[in-house]
Amino acid sequence: MAMVFPFNDSILLEDSRVRIEPITVGHEELLEPVVNNNPELLRYSPVLMRNRTDLEKYIKSNLALRERRLKYPLAIYDKESERYAGSSSYLRISDKDSHLEIGSTWIGREFQRSGLNRHMKFLMLSYAFENLGAIRVAFRTDARNEQSKTAIQAIGATYEGTLRKHMLMTDGHVRDTVCYSILKEEWPGLLATVFQSVAG
Repeated sequence: MAMVFPFNDSILLEDSRVRIEPITVGHEELLEPVVNNNPELLRYSPVLMRNRTDLEKYIKSNLALRERRLKYPLAIYDKESERYAGSSSYLRISDKDSHLEIGSTWIGREFQRSGLNRHMKFLMLSYAFENLGAIRVAFRTDARNEQSKTAIQAIGATYEGTLRKHMLMTDGHVRDTVCYSILKEEWPGLLATVFQSVAG
């Protein structure tokens, strides 16, 4: 049976460490400290994120993409520090093919390597495979972004290949995009290994 992504629903994913909720205009103020404290936040992204104005444009454009059923943007709340930490999204969603991508992820430096990302990815992958019935979840990142590639590999994603000269960046660089994926049949094994500490 084909996947049906619930664009009209309010998706709320939560465990003891993190709460993930749909982005709204009201998140501009809540996410602004992350943008202000991390000038290099989207260094490897084709989107500028330097100040409140950029953040407002980002949220507005993402809400428009959700309205067009192309992307589902989410805000990430870190329960440990009681602060908003960043954003992630479901995108490149194909109901017909029962697959989607987790991406457009940005998290403040102070939240990185804290375990937050693993909890977040666990919740988003669980929802994709167990609730939506996805058969494949993809990830993409800039070939230069070693930290992102390491994080994707650490959650058990398989390298699929590199799209050469794939995307124009804001500074004029044409980036190579590295592609990874996790398949539905691989998920139980990852639950028992990579995500064992957060799955309880």
